[in-house]
Amino acid sequence: HFGEAQIDLFASPESSHCQLFYSLGEAPLGRDALAHSWPLGPNLLAQILCKIREDEEQVLLVAPYWPTWTCPSLEDPLEEGSSFSGDGHNLAPMPRPMEPARLAPGRDASDLSGLSQAVIETITQQAYALRWGLFVDWCSSRGEDPQRCPIAIVLSFLQEKLERRLSPSTLKVYVAAIAAYHDAVDETSLGKHQLIVRFLRGVRRVNPPRPHLVPSWDLSVALQGLREAPFEPLASVELKHLSLKTALLIALASIKRVGDLQAFSVDETCLEFGPGDSHVILRPRPRYVPKVPTTSFRDQVVNLQALPLEEADPASALLCPVRTLRIYVDRTRHFRRTKKLFVCFGGQQKGNAVSKQRLAHWVVDAISLSYQNQGEPCLLGVHAHSTRSVASSYALAHGASLADICRAAGWATPNTFARFYNLRIEAV
Repeated sequence: HFGEAQIDLFASPESSHCQLFYSLGEAPLGRDALAHSWPLGPNLLAQILCKIREDEEQVLLVAPYWPTWTCPSLEDPLEEGSSFSGDGHNLAPMPRPMEPARLAPGRDASDLSGLSQAVIETITQQAYALRWGLFVDWCSSRGEDPQRCPIAIVLSFLQEKLERRLSPSTLKVYVAAIAAYHDAVDETSLGKHQLIVRFLRGVRRVNPPRPHLVPSWDLSVALQGLREAPFEPLASVELKHLSLKTALLIALASIKRVGDLQAFSVDETCLEFGPGDSHVILRPRPRYVPKVPTTSFRDQVVNLQALPLEEADPASALLCPVRTLRIYVDRTRHFRRTKKLFVCFGGQQKGNAVSKQRLAHWVVDAISLSYQNQGEPCLLGVHAHSTRSVASSYALAHGASLADICRAAGWATPNTFARFYNLRIEAV
């Protein structure tokens, strides 16, 4: 459909489908694909933009500035049959203000008549603007009123989206967007109508969640990497590697989300080391609201025990989260500018609180660096959230009770763990 591939941009010697490829490891073309002089491919780019539009994805595009190449504005792909070969706008257009939600023909105009433009934009500027606009276009092409159309029309629209392989969660967003504008049906909000509810249940049965049963990375490889340079000796390693190791060990030992890790504080009411650093208690900062608001405060508190220093395996002490956290707190004390536990280790933001996104990068970078330093192939597609499934599955395989695992992770019932987090990990 797109022609024969000649170069594989993201590959390894084992996975590449082409003789020429770029890779983070050894590769014929090196690592930096952007350093290559690429011919322009407007035909391929047009198909990619159309695909992005059809799947309703959001894309952050980083590309060279091509003043001699023109491309239609991103509005053009929204119209069927649009051409990418004619004159258009520059690839890097001037930024424009966000448009308000699309108004349905008819009643919207009359309901909002007499209001100022600023008030109209405030009313219509909702998170559902894109989905509602697509539904308006779909209804207009069929001569239907998007605000008064019967349930059967809405279900037909949702069925089309389902056949395009949209996920159940995305379809729920469509229902919420349409219900925000649609008239009540049988004195019931469209989102609560019996047929809509039954349809969404059917969608879940057709497309049930498919958890990954096999770990995306090997915990033993990652832990072995943390025992070695550049993560040891902790007292003298770079702050970067100390920060990465601390983030990964706390994530694994606590089984908490990245947002929960970011909420930990060094305030004396939130961080408490036991005598001789035998254990550490971590509490979230005051007024922190977890992702699941019903999670009790007791389940938000983390109590980590220090690993015993065994003469038979002294290297195990190098993985002690209490030891690592103590060194991290001591080494960051003189430059930290916040009470939050994790802080930036360099640059102009040094000492400021690290964001959730950056903290997630730390976890992934620690895993990847552990693999790299042991000569293992570079990992692709690893997410920080995977620490919850890997750590909890490993704990269950090695004798931890399911109740303790669920309490530590903040899962109300074992069903969440069984459906989404339980991986095939053999006890050793």
